[in-house]
Amino acid sequence: MRWEFGRRSENVEDRRGSRVSGPLVGGGIGSILLALVVAFLGGDPSVILDQAAPSGDRSYPDSPQTTNSPTQDKMADFVSVVLADTEDTWNQIFQQAGENYVEPKLVLFSGAVESACGYAEAAVGPFYCPRDQKVYIDLSFYEDLQNRFDAPGDFAQAYVVAHEVGHHVQNLLGISDKVRSLQSQARSKVEVNQLSVRLELQADCFAGVWANQANRSRQVLETGDIEEALTAASSIGDDRLQSRSKGYVVPESFTHGSAAQRVEWFRRGVQSGDPDQCNTFAANSL
Repeated sequence: MRWEFGRRSENVEDRRGSRVSGPLVGGGIGSILLALVVAFLGGDPSVILDQAAPSGDRSYPDSPQTTNSPTQDKMADFVSVVLADTEDTWNQIFQQAGENYVEPKLVLFSGAVESACGYAEAAVGPFYCPRDQKVYIDLSFYEDLQNRFDAPGDFAQAYVVAHEVGHHVQNLLGISDKVRSLQSQARSKVEVNQLSVRLELQADCFAGVWANQANRSRQVLETGDIEEALTAASSIGDDRLQSRSKGYVVPESFTHGSAAQRVEWFRRGVQSGDPDQCNTFAANSL
């Protein structure tokens, strides 16, 4: 990905190495749910955080593990450029629709963080909190993305940010609130999960829309970039994650979509560059 000469966002909060204390979420989350969240990209973490019992007050002091290395500083710079590029893309899309795009903040943290959705450890992975309109990411997640989930490359990393920004777009459009309302009325956990899958796949599609428009306007893509993102999307499908963690797959428990579904909806966004093509809720088949 051609990013070095890109604009840096002014909406990055660097909290790496900061001391965090308070009731941290983590111990009360079931192992399978945690595996899914660690794997990637929960839309509204408050749904998860509110379900988990506090695991006690903990303090995370500065330590050598949270010292910013040159590699992590470069990665932070990269994330800032990607965030700026999503700002340019969605500002333009909203403006064309006669709407105002409110840019999200992106918080870099290490170890643990406090958000308006609660306290969270790095193990929950990147997440978007609709209550404060911020994306949270511990950059060590990218090491997991490459080493544990076999999804290397800078564009795979960009896809992570673009997906979380996709959840912010859903929040601004009122989609997230509608989904939560429908989930509260659902008659079964399966229905709740199905709505979650549609929300996640739409965020994947929105990430693809960003990739299309960013390349069309600013020529950011290099050979192999789309394949990197597709590999990332495939690697974190619910079926792949459940097979890895449990040895078998339970489709009724999917919350993010299968590998094939995530690839399909990201590809749809990339090919069309049109957010209107991302209406997963109107699709008869995902």
